[in-house]
Amino acid sequence: MIETLISSKTRIKLLLKFFLNSKTKAYLRSLESEFGESSNAIRVELNRLEKAGMLESNLVGNKKMFQANIKHPLFREVHNIVLKHIGLDRVVENVIERLGQVSRVFVVGDFAKGLDSQVIDLVFIGDIDQKYLIQLIDKVEDLIKRRIRYLIYSDEEFEQMEAAEFPADHLLLWSKD
Repeated sequence: MIETLISSKTRIKLLLKFFLNSKTKAYLRSLESEFGESSNAIRVELNRLEKAGMLESNLVGNKKMFQANIKHPLFREVHNIVLKHIGLDRVVENVIERLGQVSRVFVVGDFAKGLDSQVIDLVFIGDIDQKYLIQLIDKVEDLIKRRIRYLIYSDEEFEQMEAAEFPADHLLLWSKD
């Protein structure tokens, strides 16, 4: 869908990278190896997004680090488009609201790192109706054409979990607070 609006595959990859998880930071050479594309193509798109104010940069040593500009007036809209592109908006709408006492839902794995993937990894916290979750995930997977893997922790288990056990790259998708 997004490919019909944005013809540059590199720009789409950059939008996914930076606007799925706004805390993601990267520099040109790391993006080159991650995307498997020429540094020139990536540089051109980074410069365009930075000039438009969508990305901001700072120097760390000799590396120019890029990150989404969350203060940009279109940040929230671009973020929502990216969520719709990968189907996470449907996961939220169709799954979370009917699952019982859900406290929080996190995205972990590739999407939390800002990478596109055919698998969405979710962590649910709360008292979850697991049978219903499985039924809903089957339906959502058909809608979004991606697989969903999940873990469930009770509130108590999550509170007792050491920070070292929870993935460093995570994105809070939903919270009851």
